[in-house]
Amino acid sequence: MKIFHKSSCITCKKTISQADRMSADIEKRDFFKDPFSESELKKIIKMTGKKPSELLRKRDKMFKELDLENKKKTDSQIIKLMVKYPGLILRPIIITKNKAFVGKVDPKNLK
Repeated sequence: MKIFHKSSCITCKKTISQADRMSADIEKRDFFKDPFSESELKKIIKMTGKKPSELLRKRDKMFKELDLENKKKTDSQIIKLMVKYPGLILRPIIITKNKAFVGKVDPKNLK
């Protein structure tokens, strides 16, 4: 299991501690300190089965500053913005086998 997170994110911390309690084999990465490449993010998005716009954090200040609510962007433009501003990416991202889960997910439900 891989968990991509932000160290100071409370939801991320809860998810990681739940996964630790399950003694799952976890690989953790803070994607603010070790950012995603565009191709890596595209792969993860594909694994979620969602559109890039569905993985945007609407509460992030960049979401408001870039006016993403009103300005229509292509998937490719959204991915580029997510790479440039990782705060736009919903977190945590949990990867198990060939699936990716984003946001508040209980690791127990991923088995």
